[in-house]
Amino acid sequence: MTRLWLVRHGETEWSRDGLHTSTTDLPLTGNGEETARSLAPRLAGESFALVLSSPRQRALRTAALAGFARPETTEDLAEWAYGDYEGVSTEEIRRTVPGWSVWSHPVPGGEDAAAVTERLDRVVARVREVDGDVLAFAHGHSLRALAARWLGLEVRDGRLLRLDTATVSQLGFERENPVVLRWNG
Repeated sequence: MTRLWLVRHGETEWSRDGLHTSTTDLPLTGNGEETARSLAPRLAGESFALVLSSPRQRALRTAALAGFARPETTEDLAEWAYGDYEGVSTEEIRRTVPGWSVWSHPVPGGEDAAAVTERLDRVVARVREVDGDVLAFAHGHSLRALAARWLGLEVRDGRLLRLDTATVSQLGFERENPVVLRWNG
């Protein structure tokens, strides 16, 4: 059965500083480039029937440095659109909206959970039609939400899955049940 490999992009200035980054197209930091390169040997021995990426440069650069210079891009893997909270930390948002979380509260001018669910469900459906493993390069919240949808959970349940930069995770099946095979490795 198909396995879905997830790679979160390497560090950017904003990911390092805890700022929400969706549509702002930031480059990787030097450290982000270095950790993205370190993914290459970990992925080199694997065979992928399909390689996908968010169209943001941080995901595409991570893919290239990991040895996958020409992934197919899809907006469906883009980060959750943060709207008015773009470039703002959770701590700053909570000064005016106590207890705020992207998983449980509205995102003014951004995407709601229903829109994120719709596009990530398209990714899940496409991956499950592929004969072979699929590799996807994307972002923290979108990959966490994608994992939740893979498991048949609500997008908001992605809150239970911490995901660091430049990590490799793997989703698959145990018998007919979708499962997490490896996380945040």
